This record gives sequence, C-alpha cells and structure tokens, in this order.
Amino acid sequence: MPDQAKPTPLDLGLYAREAPARRITIIELGAAALTCLWLVAVIVLNSGGDDGTPTRFADGVLTILAILMPIALIWVAATALRTARGLREEAARLQASIDAMRAAYVDQQQRATMDLRPAVVEKLEELVESTRAAQAAGAPIFSSLRALAPPEERAAVIQPAPVVDLPQPGLALATPVERDPISVADFIKALNFPENEHDKEGFRTLRRALEDRATERLIRASQDVLTLLSQDGIYMDDLRPDRARPEIWRRFAQGERGRAVAALGGIHDRSSLVLAAGRMKKDPVFRDAAHHFLRHFDRTFMEFEKNASDAEIVALAGTRTARAFMLIGRVAGTFD
Repeated sequence: MPDQAKPTPLDLGLYAREAPARRITIIELGAAALTCLWLVAVIVLNSGGDDGTPTRFADGVLTILAILMPIALIWVAATALRTARGLREEAARLQASIDAMRAAYVDQQQRATMDLRPAVVEKLEELVESTRAAQAAGAPIFSSLRALAPPEERAAVIQPAPVVDLPQPGLALATPVERDPISVADFIKALNFPENEHDKEGFRTLRRALEDRATERLIRASQDVLTLLSQDGIYMDDLRPDRARPEIWRRFAQGERGRAVAALGGIHDRSSLVLAAGRMKKDPVFRDAAHHFLRHFDRTFMEFEKNASDAEIVALAGTRTARAFMLIGRVAGTFD
C-alpha cells in the first residue's frame, strides 16, 4: 500500500513549550537577603549601649512591629513581583497560541480551497459543454421564464377596485386624486428606507410608497418596528441573514408556514434574538407592533409575489424591512 500522507503537526509555538518549574527565583533570593540584612540590623540595634543595658528600642510592641512589619512588606512585594512575572509569561504564551491557531486555520482553508478547485473547474466545464450542446441543438433554454415588463413599469401590489357609489346631488365633496400603483422597483427601495439624511432619492421613494394605499400600512408598521428595535441597539444593517431561495419565498406567499419555510428565518445573531424575544414577552406595545407588522407583511407580500420575478424577490429579501420580518418571525414562532 502506498504511504499515506501524515498530517502535519500543529505548531503552537511558545505555547507548546512547558514552563520551567521555578521553585526559587531571583525574587525570593533578593527577599531573603533583605530579610537577613534587616535581622542583622535589628540585632545590632538591640545589642545594648556602652554599659550593656538594653535600649528602649526593643521594648514592648514597638519591638515586635519593628521586626515583623518590614519583613512582611518585603515578602508581600516579592510575592507580587513573582505573580506579575507569571502573568506576563502566561499572556505571552496565550498570544503565541492564538497566532499559531490563526495561522493553522488560514492554512487549512487554503488547502481546502485548492482541493475543491479541480472539482469546481470540472463542473463548470461540464456546464459549458452542456449549454453549447443545447444551443447547437436549438433547445429553448429557460423557456419557462415569464416575459415580464421592466420593474419600473409593473405595479408592486395591485390595489383593490374602489367601490363606486351613486352620485349624491347637493354634496360638493372633493374626490381624492387616484395615482398609479407604486412600481416594483420603487416598492423595493421604499422597504429598504433611505440610507441617510442626504438620500434624496430614498426619501422621494418613501413618500411615494406612503401615498400608495396598498403599501402605506406596511411601510408605517415597518417604521414602528425598526424604531422599537433600535431602542435595544438592534439595527438591520448589522444583521447578516442567510439567503433563502426564491421558491421558498413563493411558498410562503402561497400560505405555507412552519418548517416548510423555516429557511426564511435566516437571522442567527444570538444577542438580537434574545433581546427581541425578551421584549416580546415583557413589552405589550412591542408585541402588538410586531404582530401588526407581521400581518401586513404577509398580506402585502402575497400580492407582491404575483407580479415579481425571482431576482426581485431576492432584492426584496435584502431590504431592512425583510430582515426585520426574519427576526420578528423567528421570535414570534412563524417558522416553528
């Protein structure tokens, strides 16, 4: 059998070295020397005067304090110095281990990429060859794709037909001006809200969405939820959700709930989920706003899905409103 490649041992650098057992260091030696020096000084000072009588320095409590206090201070300082030295060595070893593990992780990722690259290239070549063969045979590629108008011209949500009342003579009431439904492109921009106070195009699109009866309630409900979440430091720009496939969004629009559409709850930021769940339980205002938002998102997205392409559904899933739906939906149990 051919020799198998042995795994390269992980080099942990300084962390792999065992710390030498130091029973007596220079710190202890210095402390012992100072102790002996002080004891000699005490003996000399207590040896008595010229007549051989002991001096008053050694009397009573002052004698005990004079002997013991300096010794205690010397050894306390020695112990503190030794502890500080040990902490510095441990910090150096820990930093070396972190650097070694980081280098090993990067090396492992690079090797994995190099191992996968031939397989990826082979798959791409097969896909190119199959595409060329289909084109040569005159096969209709992507024949199931619907021919849709540009997103700037298609309505995002079809408004319900207005109820026509019989004219009432003698009442001169002004009738509201009916505007065209908001387009798909503007609807997606409005759900993402303006980037900052200088985003004039974003504010224009937001005002346009608020004037549309079919989208105005969802926009306001989303504003309320985003404002309440920001009070706990939860911002949609900080979340990086997993992207769900467009067909799962379409299944959600068609009424499926629970595990079948669990991939839509792509928010995995633990702190945001814990904060939102805690507020959902304790704050009735937040709870009502959250359920109100979920209801309007469900209704509006059901109508939006009928006129949207897969790419437009993916674009909507990346908006701040859709991220709030993923977060609130997970907290409320929509995907359980």
